[in-house]
Amino acid sequence: MVRLLIILVFLCTGITGLSQTMTPVEKGSKVEFRIKNFGFTVTGTFHGLAGTIIFDPANVASAKIDVSVDAATIDTDNNTRDGHLRKEDYFDVKNYPRIRFVSAKVENGKRTGDFIVTGRLTIKKVSKDIMFPFTAKPVSNGYILKGDFKINRRDFGVGAGSTISDNLLVCLEVVTRRS
Repeated sequence: MVRLLIILVFLCTGITGLSQTMTPVEKGSKVEFRIKNFGFTVTGTFHGLAGTIIFDPANVASAKIDVSVDAATIDTDNNTRDGHLRKEDYFDVKNYPRIRFVSAKVENGKRTGDFIVTGRLTIKKVSKDIMFPFTAKPVSNGYILKGDFKINRRDFGVGAGSTISDNLLVCLEVVTRRS
């Protein structure tokens, strides 16, 4: 009976050990974007990365990603522009303080270490399904997840009357640590 109990405990801890709960770490992580404005590329970042990531490359079917950034931290290296981007016609940070992504599915990519995530991106009051590839590199006590995706800012009600390009590229490098 004791032997059976030990085996059950081992199996249960082995099963729960398959999916590793991690937290995104602000230090070393990057949430960047690039967009054209009058032919020039404007780059910017967001900070305040928070959330939960459950991920194990050997068991991607159990992966779950729920992360967000603080919309008010937008930084394009131009304080006047950043102040304008925080206002209602762009990110409306007063009413929508977080930009959030929640995964629906994670799948293996074509090569080892490559994955594809499908989920919902919410900016302001609009949620849209997106899918993008990412890589997962193991590091001490976690992973570095890298990926990028394109979105149309107008789909999210950001800067409706603006002269900036409709399309932008979001580049992610997320450092995770086991919780």
